[in-house]
Amino acid sequence: MPKNTESIKSLRKSVDPLGLIIGFLIIFIWYASLMGLLNWDLRYTNPLVYIAVLWQTHLFTGLFITAHDAMHGSISKHKKWNYFMGWITSFLFAFNFYDRLLIKHHEHHRFVATDQDPDYHESGNFWLWYWTFIKKYTTLKQLILMTISLQVLRFIFPLENLLLFWILPGILSTFQLFYFGTYIPHKNGHEHPNKHKSKTLNKNHVLAFLSCYFFGYHYEHHDAPGVPWWRLWQMK
Repeated sequence: MPKNTESIKSLRKSVDPLGLIIGFLIIFIWYASLMGLLNWDLRYTNPLVYIAVLWQTHLFTGLFITAHDAMHGSISKHKKWNYFMGWITSFLFAFNFYDRLLIKHHEHHRFVATDQDPDYHESGNFWLWYWTFIKKYTTLKQLILMTISLQVLRFIFPLENLLLFWILPGILSTFQLFYFGTYIPHKNGHEHPNKHKSKTLNKNHVLAFLSCYFFGYHYEHHDAPGVPWWRLWQMK
């Protein structure tokens, strides 16, 4: 972790244009990959099919992480660009609405591991916590939009491709985000002897990236929320 205030500030300050480039790159790779997979002639005996599901899951997670960075203003110093990136990546991630996510996420940072934290569940039970988490962040509007989109897109792409490479990765990514970005860092949060009530992964940058774009370094994120995901490893 940086040892002085100036080095922390240097990581927090404006990342233009790199923040926007990385954000647009994640969107482009996700879209290009999805289009290719939706047109793929599936063979379930091909092991690449299952690797592709994991790959697409990781890209879905990248969409949400980009939206998350926008919530902390760490994509661009220009508020309109920052808002646009947050809005579009939230929407692409199962029709979430950025303004609603923004309010809840800042409540999480403000009231971490308390009864006012929308991301916290004092039981520590994985499935109960996950179910509560999903109910708080899923709306009827999203479900309607997903249903309509699936019914329209099935006239363009094979239904099994849509389910395997669009629906399933979106669901799996919620587990990835919840497990590495909420459950592990904040489980029994009231017992953590630090001001952010957060655990953090041991230092392993490869594992930290593959698991959740460095957000397993969760104490570090709470300590410097304005640092973008691709610089978070420098806080370790």
